[in-house]
Amino acid sequence: MRTLTAILFLIQRGLAAGITIYAPAIILSTILGWSLSLTILIIGVVVIFYTVVGGTKAVSVTQKQQMIVILLGMFAAGVVVVMKLPEGVGFSDAIGVAGHLGKLKVVDLEFDLNDRYNIWSALLGGTFLFLSYFGTDQSQVQRYLSGKSLSESRLGLLFNGIFKVPMQFLVLVVGILVFVFFLFQPPPVHFNSSNLEKLRNSEYAGELAQLETDYAEISDRNEVATARMVEALRTEDEASIAGARTEVEATLDERKQVAAAVDTLIGRYDPDLITEDRDYVFITFITSYMPVGLVGLLLAVIFSAAMSSTSSELNALATTSVIDIYKRSLVPDRTDQHYFTASKALTIGWGIVALSFAAVANLFDNLIQAVNIIGSLFYGVILGVFVVAFFFKRVGGQAVFRAAIVGEAFVVATFVCSWLDIIDLAYLWLNLIGCVITVAVAVTLQGSGSDGDVLLDSSTTE
Repeated sequence: MRTLTAILFLIQRGLAAGITIYAPAIILSTILGWSLSLTILIIGVVVIFYTVVGGTKAVSVTQKQQMIVILLGMFAAGVVVVMKLPEGVGFSDAIGVAGHLGKLKVVDLEFDLNDRYNIWSALLGGTFLFLSYFGTDQSQVQRYLSGKSLSESRLGLLFNGIFKVPMQFLVLVVGILVFVFFLFQPPPVHFNSSNLEKLRNSEYAGELAQLETDYAEISDRNEVATARMVEALRTEDEASIAGARTEVEATLDERKQVAAAVDTLIGRYDPDLITEDRDYVFITFITSYMPVGLVGLLLAVIFSAAMSSTSSELNALATTSVIDIYKRSLVPDRTDQHYFTASKALTIGWGIVALSFAAVANLFDNLIQAVNIIGSLFYGVILGVFVVAFFFKRVGGQAVFRAAIVGEAFVVATFVCSWLDIIDLAYLWLNLIGCVITVAVAVTLQGSGSDGDVLLDSSTTE
């Protein structure tokens, strides 16, 4: 059971590590004009190097500085976005516009199993994701285990949760402000400049030029409508607000249609090119509108976030591999030095796995969503195993082993059916489903007397 749980974690976290390498590689390759594959390799090698050399201590020490850089950089980005808004348009105006365009809908009370962002999927599915992430994921748990005392470990858990709230809030606010900024400032017709450059040097250059002209004209009308909306919000004239909002939404729809036409051109030029460009929006703002001195800070923010996640993931993968599989089942009774060397080798090995997955991460439309989908495929079952260990101590290891296999098979089958549009179910619900099925099947099997005498208690999953 311990080995199975470790394997589920290793698969999930190994794939997620690849995405955390791929995300910053997009930015650096765009800014420096490097190939994406070379950029992924460079970033991966850097993170693997300092994780292998420094181990858990290097991960812990670097994360403290990285957190400071992230918070300072995102705050600076938010300030610059507000300063770049047209004269007379302030922060409150931007928030007002975003709110009336539906960008500030914090809580959606509608119960819809296919909507991953309503309150029900968050409270039910999302909570099980967070419980598994903070309570069973070695990349998080190792931070508590490395505390000098129980009090320090508790504080680590508390602050790990608390600091994620303002940091995530800051990221979301900056994203909203960038959205409003591009209502006043005409954005490119396609945010991936590399794709546009290829079109400009192809037989589709004429069609692209016409589409860009149309897009610029629509953006001008969009800017006028947005300015009218700001004035209407200041006077609190509901009729004027509604009319301006309708104009803004209409021009945004027109922009989407032109952008879709450009995506079609890109597909005709090279079907292998990725037309999804949402991950390039913030990059475009950084490279085109940020003061030169702050561009470096924002790059440091992005790399700090990526290296912080990737280094802790590689360290956790190596630790789990050594303790739960290598030392326990493959090469027992060797010296500490042997296992120490093995952990370094496994860090490099998992780094190579992450780099390999990063090379195909462009298959995902949304990187944040991709990380959560990968987690949701495994986290529920892993949490179910721990729930049985802590709260159903009379359930044996064989019962929960079978239950975990059943639960994981059901989760994967459900996800595939949702992906094929056979059913409509948001991925966050997979966490709840995996946990509940694992616990229910384990308790049922134990109650039916089909299990042996081997009991699974909390010590077997530490």
